Amino acid sequence: MYNGEQKMDTGLIQDETLLKHTRQEKMGVLNTKLRRGRGNNGVPCSQNRQRKPSTEASANTDTDKISHVNNVMDNNAKGSLKRQKDSSRKKHLFPSPAVFSQIDAHAIKAGEELRRKRIFSVEAITQAITVGAVTDLQKLRAIWIWLCHNIEYDVNGYLGMTEMITSIEQVVETRRGVCCGYARLCKKMCSEVGIECREVSGHSKGGSYRPGLHAEPTKSNHAWNAVRLQGNWYLLDSCWGAGTVDLTKRVFNKCYNEFYFLTDPDMFISDHFPDEVEWQLLTEPLSLEEFRKRVQKKSHFFQLGLTLHHPTHFLLITENGEATISMTFPEPLEFSYKIWQRNGNILYRELSTSAALLTVTTTNMKLRLRPPTQGTFDITVFARTANTSGKLHEVCNFLLECPKPSPLDSFPENPSKSWGLNQNAKIMGLKPCQYQGEIMLESATFEMVLQTSRPLMMLCKLFHKHLDKVLAERCVATQSEPDQLSCHVLCPYVGYYRLTVCVKDCDSTGNSYSPAGTFLLHCTGSAVININKLFPPGLSSNCGPGNDTLKAGLADFSHTRAIINTQQGQCSITFRNQHSLKLQADLSRQERPQPKYPLSRYVLLSCDEEDITISVALPGAGVYRLSLFGGPATSASLSHICDYLLRSDWDSVWPPFPESYSTWNAGCVLFEPRTGHLEPKSKVRFCVKVPRAIKVNVIGQDHTELHLNQKSQMWEGEVHTSTVPQLKLAASFPGGAQGKMDILLCFDVLRTPNGMR
Repeated sequence: MYNGEQKMDTGLIQDETLLKHTRQEKMGVLNTKLRRGRGNNGVPCSQNRQRKPSTEASANTDTDKISHVNNVMDNNAKGSLKRQKDSSRKKHLFPSPAVFSQIDAHAIKAGEELRRKRIFSVEAITQAITVGAVTDLQKLRAIWIWLCHNIEYDVNGYLGMTEMITSIEQVVETRRGVCCGYARLCKKMCSEVGIECREVSGHSKGGSYRPGLHAEPTKSNHAWNAVRLQGNWYLLDSCWGAGTVDLTKRVFNKCYNEFYFLTDPDMFISDHFPDEVEWQLLTEPLSLEEFRKRVQKKSHFFQLGLTLHHPTHFLLITENGEATISMTFPEPLEFSYKIWQRNGNILYRELSTSAALLTVTTTNMKLRLRPPTQGTFDITVFARTANTSGKLHEVCNFLLECPKPSPLDSFPENPSKSWGLNQNAKIMGLKPCQYQGEIMLESATFEMVLQTSRPLMMLCKLFHKHLDKVLAERCVATQSEPDQLSCHVLCPYVGYYRLTVCVKDCDSTGNSYSPAGTFLLHCTGSAVININKLFPPGLSSNCGPGNDTLKAGLADFSHTRAIINTQQGQCSITFRNQHSLKLQADLSRQERPQPKYPLSRYVLLSCDEEDITISVALPGAGVYRLSLFGGPATSASLSHICDYLLRSDWDSVWPPFPESYSTWNAGCVLFEPRTGHLEPKSKVRFCVKVPRAIKVNVIGQDHTELHLNQKSQMWEGEVHTSTVPQLKLAASFPGGAQGKMDILLCFDVLRTPNGMR
């Protein structure tokens, strides 16, 4: 039987027309062949289509082959099989295929030379390729390598398009053959170098096998070999070691597979069941019924070190609309899957990623299956070593029966299929995290924190079936710090959310972020976030203090988190300006009508040398964005540094601060008055710090000069508001024009109840 285990990777089953064509070949054209002595899901391993004398034809039937094996196996051989159960392990013979590098190279080179010289003698070929091989193991290795690299599977013969090639002479001359051709030639070549070898017949789960799809064969459908080395028997299949068959293209794909060389019996039994129980080489042999029920584990399953924990049999039946597949492994792997719905024996529809939840950690994987409808489904699991390129290999297959679909919603679509951190997240600078599988949220807010091994920047996107793109952007706020990344999420609806996390190195000059993980959030609480309380639009990816504030020389923030829940709408943010940047703070919001005064009047920035204070008095309840900009003192334009998110549930309106001018931010601090609204016809005490000033006045109906307190270095004085609409704080500096004063702040004088100032 051919081995086409890679066909699903190459897209063998793609649509109903193709499936019908494949099934017709298999169930129609091949049925004629099956009646001639083959299993209905197997490749002929014994019958030669060429017309031969009846005695020769009889000798080539499966039944006669089995009888032949029984007759040849003497009592000593059977006794040795019983004594050596479970001792036929590859590791007992050699540590790695690398020890055969010279043997392999010679066998391949000699094979090419023999082909050029058109040498077809089995004896001559065997002698040539085993030159330099001393032990039986080395000789067997040379024979194995020559078979796998020089004999192709007879696809046309299998499909009935040409005469089937089975005899040793034809196999050597045409360099093609079916499974029994490989097995017979291997046995013959081994006899030439004195290695005891058996041709074993039995059942297999080859390329055309799909769980539960085929009627079970009553006769053997495959052939392979057993060899005796150092007193123990070992198993090998050169037919499957040579490559795979693609039935869609009707071609043999040469693809050397080391796995089938002296395969451990407990692995070999996954897809090879011998007619004679002794050739299982197991202490506790399997029954044919158990073999048929068990999950077929492909060669890559074992090569990747996988262990299947659930299920042990290929048939899965959902409970409450769900079923689970779980595996473990010693080294990080990447996984994928395909789910096909059946209509009878036809796989007619591939399901989307909303039907499954795949989670992978560094040592285990779990695949939760939730079909959208009742029915029968084919499940194929693929895997490869993490952080490698190339396709994922098919590792095992299952049959899923769903009597009744789950009442729960389908999972969100996930293009990457796997949920949680990507397997290459460590290389990208992320440490292992606690977030795996379905993250249950009892409240409508969630903060995800990812630890990092180096400074990274984060970009997050949120998806929900009821969220449009604009609203989705207002549900996420990210903060990037040197040792961690934080993502704040708001959930305006119940149900499933897909959160995609992308990262890049902090010092990267490009704008390209790489996917680092996809997370499933399940909001079950009834208290969802009101649409009017989402984050303001236009948030940058730099919220709160972090990498960009450190780069700008801003440190020791009083508020280290991006979101500030204010006390009655007020807060003061302090930090140090180590690089003496020119700074500016802007306030904005989305919801509700804008207040009477510009939002810039509700934030006041004060600079006391390196110490910076941003005072905020919000004009009502809501969610505000406080943006910080900075740049060199001589720069005409400032760059964005970070955003804060300010929340207030206080409905009262604070009066605005005085309007500030550009000169104010050059190190000035206002101590009194702290409000921008002054009572009319009243005395107001002024106390202000204005570095480098040589004169400070309050300009209203009159010019009131403030006096410098030599001890505190504050400009102080008492000013009468009179009936003017505004008071302006002004100062003159060294080097300025004679009599010129720069406006620093402007205060509003309120009207009296009768409308007068």
